[in-house]
Amino acid sequence: MKKKLGLVYGGKSAEHEVSLSTARAVTQAVDFDKYEVVPIYITYDGEWRKGESLESSAKTIEELRLEGDGSGQPDSIHDFLNGGTGAPDVIFPLLHGTNGEDGTVQGLFEVMNVPYVGNGVLASSAGMDKVVMKQLFAQVGLKQVPYVHFIRTGWVKEQQQLVDKMETELGWPMFVKPANLGSSVGISMATDRKGLIEAVDIALKFDRKIIVEQGVTAREIEMGVMGNDEPLCSVSGEIKPVAAFYDYEAKYTDGNTTLAIPAQVTEEVKKTMEDMAVRAFKVLDCSGLVRADFFVTADDEVLINEVNTMPGFTPTSMFPLLWQKTGVAYPELINGLIELAMERHAEKQTLQYTMD
Repeated sequence: MKKKLGLVYGGKSAEHEVSLSTARAVTQAVDFDKYEVVPIYITYDGEWRKGESLESSAKTIEELRLEGDGSGQPDSIHDFLNGGTGAPDVIFPLLHGTNGEDGTVQGLFEVMNVPYVGNGVLASSAGMDKVVMKQLFAQVGLKQVPYVHFIRTGWVKEQQQLVDKMETELGWPMFVKPANLGSSVGISMATDRKGLIEAVDIALKFDRKIIVEQGVTAREIEMGVMGNDEPLCSVSGEIKPVAAFYDYEAKYTDGNTTLAIPAQVTEEVKKTMEDMAVRAFKVLDCSGLVRADFFVTADDEVLINEVNTMPGFTPTSMFPLLWQKTGVAYPELINGLIELAMERHAEKQTLQYTMD
């Protein structure tokens, strides 16, 4: 009998459109002979809409924007997540950014006791907040670029002092990022004080917490990690954007980025990245999957940039391409992630919740 696979996508997030692209790509790769695919769309306003089971892949993103009456579905969320008619056996959250990748929806699935693909509450929330993530990386000795972080009120009260601090400790150029977003949304490169202030103002539109990193001359190399307690690494891949940095347009729209898979690195660099990727996976208590992003300098120093706990699955996304080059085809990748979700859920069911 087919398992009911609930695809949750969209979301109240600046990365809503990225999520739709991911959902479309997954419907084109999932094995419809093995899974009954139930689309669950979350609108920009946070309304949950469940559609009829898909008979085949979605041909356009518009097909995935399920219609609704605007009333929301707060009374039916429990039904279609846990025990109601057509309730999925396992959820595949294809949500990026806030209200989806940050542990919020994972907490809902935990309370509903529904198996779901990917990282749990702690790993998702810690991986979403770049500052917390970097602080945890530091605890296990992972090398990183220097950075400064602050919140909106700190910027309002001490802008001049913070600019002086960043200029002294980081130097130019700097990369200014919202701490709690991905897909390069709200990220800018600053090469002088005026540009830095403008970049911070842009980033503050998306988050109250900002991280500013020292620019580094290095290759950008990524690696996929899959597993639960014993994670495995994919081959590595190098990003070669035409633009000054790998921004939103380079990732999703303009196509002016070359991906070199596998990346041309020494065996020593490869082993260092694998070791750092697994250590990062474990310190965040990850499960299922992450994409680990690195900087590799001209003298082969490896610095970890970040991990993405819900990497994109669009046709141009690095994560599925890395595993494809490792020998894991797209449908096999999806199936493997679902099996890891079921494995983790089964283990949780063995825990005791009473004092008897």
